[in-house]
Amino acid sequence: MVTHSLSVRDLLSPKKRRATRIGLVAGGLAAYWPQFPDLLPELQQSAHYVSTRFQAMDAEVTDVGFISDAQEAAIAAERLRFADCDLIVMFLTTYLTSSMVLPIAQRTNTPVLVIDLQPSPKMDHANFDTGRWLAYCGQCPVPEVGNVFRRAGIPFRSVSGWLEDENAWERISRWITAANVRAALRHGRHGLMGHLYPGMLDVSTDLTSVSTQFGSHVEVLEFDDLRVRVEQVTDNEVRDRMDVARQVFSLDDSVQVEDFAWGARVSVGLDRLVDDFDLDTLAYYHRGLNAEQHERLGAGMILGASLLTARGIPASGEYELRTSLAQLVSETIGAGGSFTEIQALNFDDGVVEMGHDGPAHLAVSSRDPLLRGLGIYHGKRGWGVSVEFDVQHGPVTTFGIGQDRDGSYVFIASEGTVVPGPLLQIGNTTSRVDFGMGPGEWVDAWSATGIGHHWALATGHRATDFRAAADLIGLPFRQVSAPLPF
Repeated sequence: MVTHSLSVRDLLSPKKRRATRIGLVAGGLAAYWPQFPDLLPELQQSAHYVSTRFQAMDAEVTDVGFISDAQEAAIAAERLRFADCDLIVMFLTTYLTSSMVLPIAQRTNTPVLVIDLQPSPKMDHANFDTGRWLAYCGQCPVPEVGNVFRRAGIPFRSVSGWLEDENAWERISRWITAANVRAALRHGRHGLMGHLYPGMLDVSTDLTSVSTQFGSHVEVLEFDDLRVRVEQVTDNEVRDRMDVARQVFSLDDSVQVEDFAWGARVSVGLDRLVDDFDLDTLAYYHRGLNAEQHERLGAGMILGASLLTARGIPASGEYELRTSLAQLVSETIGAGGSFTEIQALNFDDGVVEMGHDGPAHLAVSSRDPLLRGLGIYHGKRGWGVSVEFDVQHGPVTTFGIGQDRDGSYVFIASEGTVVPGPLLQIGNTTSRVDFGMGPGEWVDAWSATGIGHHWALATGHRATDFRAAADLIGLPFRQVSAPLPF
């Protein structure tokens, strides 16, 4: 097999999105400053260190400085409200009153993370006076703030530690990752093209609910929007896209040149569609009939949709809007996110076999992905080329967005491990996942969560990241885990 060194993002431009916006404010109690002249400079130094750490993160940081009373807190709240942050971090450097924190949460209407990081792991008790102790007293107001937030109906979250405590910074980073997800969904533009796969009631999604619960925009598209763009693709552009595909994929002997060229032509048209509508995701399906143009477009999507997904623009078949959103969440946390469903169970090996014949996320492949020619797509009309690979062996997380009876969304995840073994060779992205429990029991528990037919398969054990994102967005979180032994 030919080894390809270039990724899709080396060959085609990755999607650029609005940067995540983090608001940062530090504070302490003004009554201390005249009593302990050395205290404020020490706390400001700690605040500078925290600001430097945040500035180094992949986000746009608005640091409004140090506040000492409720009046200054109100001014900071206005500045942060204007900044339109995705997350506000309140650094409690020492004791301060909850009246200094509550207005920031209320007036900005933005999730708040409270952090308290003392200067070092412990105090030097023999040499500390009251002033030095107060620099270690950031934890003191945390229960007070938690109580007031609860009474105000504001979700409370906090990270306690010390300044250079990497465990604390890892927990803080998890909330920044969650803010990335909130930003991606809040400003996302999601393409929905074609029509519902007949009979799949779970796939049907109220488009208004996507806007009301996530803040996203759904752009309803016709396959004719793609058709007119595909018709404008030149033969030179087709050859160039085929060259790109040869650098990314290995081509199986079953691939017909005509089908490969058609998939490349559709791929270029898809890129134009995504650019013209500024899409962050795309979900699609069209049944078609008798090899007419729309049927051919639907059957020719997999190559281009897989390249889009690899560029950071998740695509999913079968009109799976919620799964394309789940793929975006997974992409945002850096875990890939490939379109997936259950294929079969292997009770001898204790694994769930899963995958799909639709768009694949090339970043989760354990080897160079293969383009395989298909005479038929199961359950769908058309023929052409499909993507096949084995998912990277090691830890993975299944992640999807379910919907409950009242219409509310829920984040759902389960952690497992991809293990080696025999796989189908039918043009699917396949994997054998050991969830640490019987495969039949896992399917029962997974199906009972309200997950739906499809989900995203993410690399790594990322349930804590998905849980944090759900918390920041204000959604329930459900996880299927192996039962603990007695």
